[in-house]
Amino acid sequence: MGKPYLVRPYAELQVTSHFSFLRGASDPQELVLRAAAMGLSAIAITDRNTLAGVVRAYHALKEVEKAGSPMRLVVGARLDFTDGPSVLALPIDRQAYGHLSHLLTVGKRRAPKGQCHLHFSDLLDLERGQKLIVVPPERLDEAFIDHVRSLGIRFPRATYLAIHRHYSAHDRRRLNRLSSIAEAMRVPLVATNDVHAHVPERRPLQDVMTCIRESCRLDEAGLRLHANAERHLKPPYEMSGLFRDHPDALDRTVEIAEECQFSLDQLKYEYPDEPIPEGRTAQEHLIHLTWLHAAEKYPGGIPGKVRDTLEKELVLIEKLGYARYFLTIHEIIEVAREKKILCQGRGSAANSAVCYVLGITAVDPDKIEVLFDRFMSLDRDEPPDIDVDFEHERREEIIQWIYERYGRDRAGIVATTITYRSKSAMRDVAKVFGLSDRLTVLTRELQSRKRGEDDAWIVDPNGDSRTEQALALADTLRGFPRHLSQHTGGFVITRGPLSHVVPIENAAMEDRTVIEWNKDDLDALGMLKIDVLALGMLTCLRKGLDLIKTHYGRGIQLGQITQGTESGVYEMLSQADTVGLFQVESRAQMSMLPRLKPRVFYDLVIEVAIVRPGPIQGDMVHPYLRRREGKEPVEMPKPELYEVLKRTCGVPLFQEQAMKIAMVAAGFTPEEANRLRSAMATFRHRGTIGDLKERFIEGMVRNDYDRDFAERCFRQIEGFGDYG
Repeated sequence: MGKPYLVRPYAELQVTSHFSFLRGASDPQELVLRAAAMGLSAIAITDRNTLAGVVRAYHALKEVEKAGSPMRLVVGARLDFTDGPSVLALPIDRQAYGHLSHLLTVGKRRAPKGQCHLHFSDLLDLERGQKLIVVPPERLDEAFIDHVRSLGIRFPRATYLAIHRHYSAHDRRRLNRLSSIAEAMRVPLVATNDVHAHVPERRPLQDVMTCIRESCRLDEAGLRLHANAERHLKPPYEMSGLFRDHPDALDRTVEIAEECQFSLDQLKYEYPDEPIPEGRTAQEHLIHLTWLHAAEKYPGGIPGKVRDTLEKELVLIEKLGYARYFLTIHEIIEVAREKKILCQGRGSAANSAVCYVLGITAVDPDKIEVLFDRFMSLDRDEPPDIDVDFEHERREEIIQWIYERYGRDRAGIVATTITYRSKSAMRDVAKVFGLSDRLTVLTRELQSRKRGEDDAWIVDPNGDSRTEQALALADTLRGFPRHLSQHTGGFVITRGPLSHVVPIENAAMEDRTVIEWNKDDLDALGMLKIDVLALGMLTCLRKGLDLIKTHYGRGIQLGQITQGTESGVYEMLSQADTVGLFQVESRAQMSMLPRLKPRVFYDLVIEVAIVRPGPIQGDMVHPYLRRREGKEPVEMPKPELYEVLKRTCGVPLFQEQAMKIAMVAAGFTPEEANRLRSAMATFRHRGTIGDLKERFIEGMVRNDYDRDFAERCFRQIEGFGDYG
């Protein structure tokens, strides 16, 4: 029997998630939820030279807190140096976090995209405020001891030495050696498990990722793989048993976690100050510009409907504190027009009358029913999202103007997380297993399983065990991040140094810099994103306007073109003569155009919307066409939906209609309708739409709607989610 021991509280301070690309075998959410279920006091996400995964962990912690768990999240990073041992850096407060983020920025800005070149002297120059845990290398030589000594002198009472026990043959001898070094250097020991997965069953996946990273096959990986599956989260009782001879090393994990009081809640986003005339606040200046431009848009007088809408929107903008954001977008639009670069806002911003009068969008709220709640809402704790397209050949001028206007220390492009899909996952896993010659067959099988097809076929009737194992691992690898790339044009700007909020790295493209967080991360922290997007069709329109000026001797502005009155255009559209015409050039659109036969501009709005998974999946296309052709009477399910469905013959076709039906017919609150919108808007929804299904359908049935109509409406909503 082993020596009896007391179970001590434990905090895991060395955790590698899958944001240490091709190293960690679990995502931050899995790690946080598992740690809470095990009863750990705290968990630190310490990915290698990055903070890319900390927001996901923070989001998972919120779920844990709702469930009543007292577990804490420690934000940090493992710093890998070119000339010294790795160190876990755990900031104790907001200022220390800023210093860590800036240090990572320094290392990334001196390196090519995706790399970070840190020198040990960078750490010695770091401001105080970190808990620093040295990760011992395989070889405990004099150089390592010198580095520990340097850190201990530079950061007394903040430097520690990590110890692990992974059931290696040399565990005890190595532990004794580290204990001697720690005592000689007066650096306390800290127990960690060097976690790479939330459960031991992920070990095969971790081996595969190691082989992908090392570009080798599994049967030739050798010592590049971990010796066993011990680098997984372990509960306090197991860690207490492993370190029964070093109880102080366990106690220090909790002490360190308690000292690290920084939380991402403390990242209070401060939007930059915009140039505002003296004597005015940002809100007052926005109000002034809004009414000034509204008068220009409506020279015959601002319609009462528009005036009421503007007043309501301005009140909401003030309550949410987004005036400076609108001023920024307005300034960017004005700069583009000064440079004679065509630009146009789109997306949910088209539901805003303020965006229309400021020239950001071109959707007149006097002519259509706008749904401002889709764009901004008090019930939704999310910032507004204004997408603006620019000529694709000149968009870079606007990007560089933003860098110049705010400085590279305060502006950066948002990241996009490139993840494994079926093909890429199967390709990499097949290489590791030596099955590349069967790649096509394996990929088809994996995709059929993903779709849940009953007729998924047996790939290898001879029963090669590698085949089934490769398929299983490729399936798990799907959705894992492969690397960070840059967003198509999303910018984040800050009042203070951006590098003290999130690390910044070089992009592959010259003169571009990218932050480590993506759109979802920014939304979770309430940080505003500015979308500066490129659209080739705007370049075509610009060249067309230039040709008109050359041939006719006079110029014409895009806004001066009368919208949708040229009958010859509709004749061409009805004959599907649309090759090269943006939005209606796909085979599906060309098939629908002769059936729908557009005659006015709104017909084109419906044409673009109807050839989408939402209406098709909800079986709304044929009823609409029959009603439009007069083959079926236009009937409203109930009078209360008349205003919602009157322009689409009583058939819901748009996301806005789905949201309104949810509120009017199913009794959804604005908050629930927003959850529905969020589920429709994200391509990575994990059953979020399904969670609302019963609430939606039963709500409509209780309000005397036909169940079949309710179910078709919901299938349409699910289609929106799949498309988004």
